[in-house]
Amino acid sequence: MGNTTSPARERVNLLRVPLDIAAPDQLGPLVYELLAFGKEQNIVLLSLWDLLRARRSGEYRTYVLNASLVVPISKSLVSGLRFLTGNKAVRYMPFDFVINLLTILESREHSIYFLGGKKQILRKAEKNIRETFPRLRIVGRYIGAFKRQEEATIIEAIRKASPSLLLVGKGVRGGEQWIARNNAQLGRGLRLWCSDLFDIFAERRKRPSRAAFDHGLEWIGYCFQNPFRFFRIFPYLYYKILLLAYKLFVK
Repeated sequence: MGNTTSPARERVNLLRVPLDIAAPDQLGPLVYELLAFGKEQNIVLLSLWDLLRARRSGEYRTYVLNASLVVPISKSLVSGLRFLTGNKAVRYMPFDFVINLLTILESREHSIYFLGGKKQILRKAEKNIRETFPRLRIVGRYIGAFKRQEEATIIEAIRKASPSLLLVGKGVRGGEQWIARNNAQLGRGLRLWCSDLFDIFAERRKRPSRAAFDHGLEWIGYCFQNPFRFFRIFPYLYYKILLLAYKLFVK
């Protein structure tokens, strides 16, 4: 189980889902602490929609409960936690969190393995990361759209490369849950699902503006990319009702 206590962070619960409160200046000590354990350490960037998924029993809930670090990325999570408990969590923009993580790893010349994305996107993302973090050792990469019969070979390659961080992005069958399903076979080190960040590193997609993120409005841009996301207003309202119910009736 990854949810051990640490002086670098505080683990709390929001609607039966764990969240970690970790200040930016404590990320370095926390990352080095996790790596020092010498075992698999999964990091989850948790959105509101992920929290609602994790409340249900099943594979994803187990994955989040066992994660070594659960980082809130939605404004609704930090405001909900403050409403229920008074605790103030630190919210991170996914791109900024990954940049901070790579900076921390580069400072001690740790290694990274990329899995996901299309060939040209992965190649450009790797090039840009290599130029930005020259002391970060890139020990492998593979595109996301691999065949089922290739999976065992890829997992074995990752295990042998033993990266300090396995960064998994779009195109991998199963998405973030691919990490959970292959947890024991991937070997030690940090693992992080980065969604579409390979596209951002490859300069194929822009990240949300700081102003939009700070106001919790980054979801609007995603809705224009996929109009069906406007229907997430209903899970959002359900979340608000849950918060009120827990505030009134759950001790």
